[in-house]
Amino acid sequence: MTQPLLTVKLHLRISEQDVHYAGGLVDGARLMALFGDAATELCIRYDGDEGLFRAYQNVEFLAPVHAGDFLEVTGELLSAGRTSRQMRFQAHRIIQPAATPENDSAADILETPHLVARAEGTCVVPLEKQRRKDR
Repeated sequence: MTQPLLTVKLHLRISEQDVHYAGGLVDGARLMALFGDAATELCIRYDGDEGLFRAYQNVEFLAPVHAGDFLEVTGELLSAGRTSRQMRFQAHRIIQPAATPENDSAADILETPHLVARAEGTCVVPLEKQRRKDR
């Protein structure tokens, strides 16, 4: 596997406002927005500009995400052309609710993070917007 040029990580809690379906289920669009946030940070760190997302490839939703889950979203810059940036994204559940009738605020830190989604994507940063010339 190719070593990434740059890696970013976002950590966040999925809230009740993120729920879209019955049972506290979050829709895949929320995960795609998080991948977009990671892509934006990668472009800013690499080019000094937010860039534009051009396309997603190989999007996979592998496990349900619910309110109360804590996610770690990883974005990796795999390669950089003149204006295009190839990226890979993963979202892992790292904490999940463990409520019981006796303790409705319990949560478990997962020993092994659980992969819930992954994707690849392409961003574009026009030449005139690229501010980092030191590469």
